[in-house]
Amino acid sequence: MIVWPITFTDYNGEEVTEKFYFNLNKAELVEMQFDAGGGYTAFINRITNERDVKRLGEEFKKIILNSYGKKTDDGRVFRKTQEARDDFEQSEAFAELYIELLGDADKAAKFFRGILPKDVQASAEAATPRLAE
Repeated sequence: MIVWPITFTDYNGEEVTEKFYFNLNKAELVEMQFDAGGGYTAFINRITNERDVKRLGEEFKKIILNSYGKKTDDGRVFRKTQEARDDFEQSEAFAELYIELLGDADKAAKFFRGILPKDVQASAEAATPRLAE
């Protein structure tokens, strides 16, 4: 899990800094592997190597939204409801994060490693594509 502070201007014109939570559990990672056909890392490497910016942007958005949720106070549940995702996607916070990650490969790599379970992060470190190359 990663906690990512985002500063944005809300729809009342107020500048706000808020902490947002993102996480993918092992079951979600397995599903992503199945959906990608041939493995998710291979898929990301392929679209990165092809320099398919549109497709990469779509995948960034999908990963951000699929990892977004709200942690319960006791830390036992990470709620990912469609309503919460929709609210986040339609916020300026999402827009700020999306643009930030698309524009900075190092931040994007930090984010994508951070949403992984701790025991998966080390292996992901070696497999993370270098987007800026």
